[in-house]
Parts: sequence; C-alpha cells; structure tokens
Amino acid sequence: MPEHTLTPEIASTFARLALSHVEREFPNKLDHVLGSDDDVRGPRALHPVFYGSFDWHSCVHGYWLLATLLRQFPRLPERSKIHALFDRQLTAEKVAGEIVYLVRPLTAGFERPYGWTWLLMLSAELARHSTVEAKAWRGALKPLASTFVSRFTAFLPNATYPIRVGTHFNSAFAIALALEYADTVHDKRFGRLLRGRAVSWFAADVDCQAWEPGGDDFLSSALIEAECMRRCLEPALFSQWMEKFLPRIAGRDPGTLFTPATVSDRRDGKIAHLDGLNLSRAWCWSSLARAWPDDDSRTEIARHAASVHLNASLSHVAGDYAGEHWLATFALLALSV
Repeated sequence: MPEHTLTPEIASTFARLALSHVEREFPNKLDHVLGSDDDVRGPRALHPVFYGSFDWHSCVHGYWLLATLLRQFPRLPERSKIHALFDRQLTAEKVAGEIVYLVRPLTAGFERPYGWTWLLMLSAELARHSTVEAKAWRGALKPLASTFVSRFTAFLPNATYPIRVGTHFNSAFAIALALEYADTVHDKRFGRLLRGRAVSWFAADVDCQAWEPGGDDFLSSALIEAECMRRCLEPALFSQWMEKFLPRIAGRDPGTLFTPATVSDRRDGKIAHLDGLNLSRAWCWSSLARAWPDDDSRTEIARHAASVHLNASLSHVAGDYAGEHWLATFALLALSV
C-alpha cells in the first residue's frame, strides 16, 4: 500500500469530523455587513443551510467533503447520517433562504471568491453522483450555484489584477476550483472565461521567487498558481510555462517550497492555517507530478515533496477546533489526487 492512501478508516474519520461541525452553530465568524438593527441576527437565521463550521465557507466545503466521501466509499459507516443531513439541509426552501441573503444590499463581495468556488465544487461533486437522492440534492442547490457563476461572470472582467496572497482571496485557487465545476457540468462559456482570465493574469510570470510562507498562509501562492495553469493550458503549453515559472525544481529551488511550514500553536486559528498550507502544498505537488513523465527527475521530486508535507500535518486534522473545522478538507484534496 502507498505511504499515503485514503483508506476507508481515514475516510470514516474525516466524515465524523465534518458531521461534528457542519451543524455546530457556535462559535461562528460571520461575513456579515450590517445595514440596520434588523440585520443583527444569528448564523442559522442568516444562512439556513451553511450556518455551522465556524464560518460559511468552511461549512460549504464540509458538505463537499461529505459528498465526496459518500461517492468514493459507498459503504461508509457514516453514510446514513450524511444522507439524513443532506435530506434535511439541501432543500429548495433552505437554499432559497441562502439566496435571499445574497440579494440583500452590500452582499456583492460576500465570500468572494473562496466561498463562491467551494459552493461550485460542492455542486460539481453532487453532479458526479448517480443516485436519485443526489440528483435531488444537486437540483436544490443549483440556483445557488447559478448565482455564484453569475457573480464570477460579472466580477472577473473587472478584476484587472489577480490576488496572490496565501489565504482565502487567492485568485488562482478560485479559478482552479471553479474550473473543476465548469468542466464537470460542461459549462464551456464559463470555462473559457476562467481560463482566459487566468492566462491573462499569469502567462507572463517567470522565475517565481516563492517568498512564502506568510504567518497565516494556507495556500502556496506559487504552487497554486502552477496548479491553476496546469488546469488552464494544454500539456505542451503548460510544460513550457512551468519551465519558465519554476525553472529550478530539479535542484529543489526555491527551497521554501520543499520545506513544510512549522506550526507553533494549533490553538491559534491563524497559525493553524499553516497545517493547511502543508496539506495544500501536498495536493499541489501531487497534482503537478502528474504533468511530467515518470522518468522526469521532477516527478519524483514533486512526489517526495508531497509526501513530506503530508507527513508534517496529516496527523493534525483533529485536536483543536481552530483547525478541526476545516483541515480535513485539504487533507482529502491531497489524498484524492
């Protein structure tokens, strides 16, 4: 068995973690602009579906994790609880409540782009399921997915510059995940928009210095840009681009990309982001390794880097709610390549 394999036991652990928090309303960090005293309401009143998991986007990708594991492990012990949760929460009425929130004044920037792209990932995952139940769940969620496609479509032409930080606002991460939705549901127009924007932003980037990590990064701005472009370009063009963007991978340079981040205090929500950085780097390295032939020296280097980063943080997906409400999602990305 490979060193890092998504086993049924790990899948069950991840499912139990997500089930423990997607309906846990408090503590909660709202992305909420108050327009008047009437807007002072709790998470469940504001967000009928995604009110748990400390914040809206973590709740959304908690549902994505559960939907993904349900497909990958049809005999998952937690499957009945997942079914019950989705039947209870992914309904037309409750999704309509989420849309009601989005049409309020001052919500144009709500969860842009991180929450947007994770909602599309959830919709894409449900589209991969073949059961009658999943079809109903996706049908209920479809208006919300369409809302975020529309928001992406309106926003991207106005986004002159990408955002390159290692946190929620990263443009390359948003494009990469939104492309998974566009390609899965065969939305070619949306896919062209996403690819065109990424190419306009990143095609001329060369010799990335990888000045990371920052103190609260959970994404590698260098590696997620590379992964985004891998999804945007044909293999031959991506190979040419990658040789210019990170030209010294064979020499393990920049060295910071091969060195897991140190997490000094996992009770601190921002510092705990660094476990996510290790896991998301593992995901990116594993994905990028597939872009090269097996006999290319960079392939084994990338696979080794993925393994080292997974070793650093895979055992820390649970333990404190600061990381427990979201880290399993990034571990699942890394283990599912």
